[in-house]
Formats: sequence, C-alpha cells, structure tokens
Amino acid sequence: MPEEVFTGFNIPRIIRAVSSLTGQSIVPSKTLIVFDEVQENPLALTSLKYFAESELEYDICASGSLLGIGLHKGTGFPIGKVEEVRLYPMSFNEFVRAKGGEAKFDFLESSNWDEISTLHSDFSSLLQEYCFTGGMPEVVKAYIDGQDLYKTRQIQKSILLGYEKDFSKHIPSSLLPKVNLVWNSLQSQLAKENKKFTLSSIKKGSRLKEFEEAINWLEEACLVYKVDRCSKVSYPLKFYEEPNIFKLFPSDLGLLGCMANIDLASIFVKGTFFVEFNGAFAEQLIAQTLIANGFAPFYYAKSNSQLKLDFVVQDKGLVIPIEVKSGNNTKAKSVKTVLNEKQNLTAIRFSQTGFKQQDRITNVPPFMADSWLRALHKSESKWPEP
Repeated sequence: MPEEVFTGFNIPRIIRAVSSLTGQSIVPSKTLIVFDEVQENPLALTSLKYFAESELEYDICASGSLLGIGLHKGTGFPIGKVEEVRLYPMSFNEFVRAKGGEAKFDFLESSNWDEISTLHSDFSSLLQEYCFTGGMPEVVKAYIDGQDLYKTRQIQKSILLGYEKDFSKHIPSSLLPKVNLVWNSLQSQLAKENKKFTLSSIKKGSRLKEFEEAINWLEEACLVYKVDRCSKVSYPLKFYEEPNIFKLFPSDLGLLGCMANIDLASIFVKGTFFVEFNGAFAEQLIAQTLIANGFAPFYYAKSNSQLKLDFVVQDKGLVIPIEVKSGNNTKAKSVKTVLNEKQNLTAIRFSQTGFKQQDRITNVPPFMADSWLRALHKSESKWPEP
C-alpha cells in the first residue's frame, strides 16, 4: 500500500483507500486485511495501534521481514496492541505434508514411535530431500512443483542475495562490514569439531565487544540462532549461561547448504551429507527443530576435557541432555558420563539408527526429531508415551 494511505492514521479513510485499491468490500469482523511487506511502509505497522483502538473490529494481519520491522528506526511498534506470531522455516513434518503426504504426516504426528520406525527407509529418503530444500516456503514450493534441483538451488541463492540487500538497506554503514563477516563465516564455524563461534577465525585479534552488535542484529532479525554454553547441566540452565561462549546457526538447513555450496551428490547419491563437515548439518537440523518447537537450547562443554553435550534443554522443570550423532555411531561417552553423575536425568540421542530405549538414553532417528520434540513439549509427563 502507498505510504500516503496511512498518513494521519484515520481508520475510516484507510479502509476506504484499501477498499478502493483492492476493489474489495471490507466488512468489520468478517474481512481479513493483510498488510504484507510492512517493513517497506513503517506507517502501516504503526497504524495497527489505531486499528486496535477503533470502535469497529477489523481483523488485520501484518507480515514482513524482521530485519526491517524489528530494527526499523523512526517509527513505533504497537506494543500491547497486536499479537505477535513468529514464523519459522517449515519443519520436516510440514515438508512431508506439503509434498502431499497427508497420511505420512498424520503417521508422524501419531506418536506411535515403534510403528513410525518401520518406515525408516521411506522417511530417511524424504529427510534427504528436506536437507536439500530446507524449510523456506518458496524453495519448498518450487521443488515440489518442478523437482528441479538446480532451479530450486537458484531460488535459495536469490533468497540469500535478498538478505544481503536488506543488510545494505537497514544496517548502518559503519556496522555493515562486521555483519557481513559474521554472516559469511557461519558455514566454516559450524564445520569445526566443537562448532564454537570464534571471532579470531574471521578477524585476527578480534574481541566479542567489537562484533557483539553485529551478532545481535542477525539474531534479532531471526537470521541466526545463538546457542550459549552452560557451565553446569543443572536446573535452571539460565543460571549457568555463558553468553560470551556460543554457537551460531543460520535459520534454515537448506540455506546453510546453499551458503556452503554443498555438492548435490553428497545429499542424494553418496548419502554422506550428515557425516561430512563434522556433522554440521545434523546439528543444524536439530538446532532449528528444537527452537521451532519452543525449546531454548544451550550446549555444554568443559574447557579442560573432551566432555561435551551438543545441546541441553529444560522442560517441565527438568534438564535433558542431547547428543547428535551424524552417522550410525551410537556411542555416547559424554552423555553417559553426565548421566552417571546425575542419576535423575534422561537423555536423547539423535542418530541414524532406529528408535529404541537404551538404559536412560532414548535413540531417536533424525526424521522423528520434529514429532518427538513436539510430543515432549506438549506431554504432561517427562517423556512422550506412544
């Protein structure tokens, strides 16, 4: 909508203008009005406050890039007047559904873990496709419509290019080089053994204070997920947070693959996608699945030993250690060490082997991660039941 439509925030005049421009009648409480790309028109965002205070009840949905909305200067966000919903990339289950697999989607959502495991091969094949596309809706739609890998990859590249253009548009010129340095280093940081984000690897002698604002920009725009280290596997994890030591994950698995220019054969032919790059893509999958399902993950590592946990989350007052295995290896030395020290804990291990309970460790195949974590978050008990 043109910016002048919202000048003065006179609701009846805005409604008349929107109706005229769209050629649609607008009936209070019956017509849904969508303001898309509101980051391009800050007055549209501010107008939500006046719609909320209007005597007539209009249903408004505003959508746009968080980079433009959350970080825009010079306009007010209507705090307390709108309900904010944060959208994440499509999950694996949603990808299965989008492909027309309604029955398979329902099966994944059924929580019949042993039965779901019987389709291990089918779901693992679908997971390969998801690892390529990721969860950006435009990418998924293009892949499903045409099954053209190279056209799909081109759309991923255009999305990444769009992000870089947004950087130039919204980020102060003094900060832009640092944001680009952080953004362009994500794939190499995650390919390291410990995945810890180190500033010295992008600029020798750098300190966190120098890049902190750049990282905050990317995090607030939901382009990266910051997973802090915790110094102790104990409840509440926030008490033991070490915010200066962290991992950084991009928001989407498919975009990470595109950023790293991953050979498509490693996904669809060799099947080595998860194993290569020190398991970077396996951890990325679990990180974004955890966050999309309402968890706030940490990771745990001891500086003076090999002991580490890829993720640690808390749920219903309890702490859950998580280990991510990129292949069929199910040896979990770090998890077992932590479980031996803390007899009240139960752990999750995500690995390519089938679903099974092993002592106090539940092995969950990656294709079941979305279903398992959603069930865990919703379950009234500590552990989802079939």
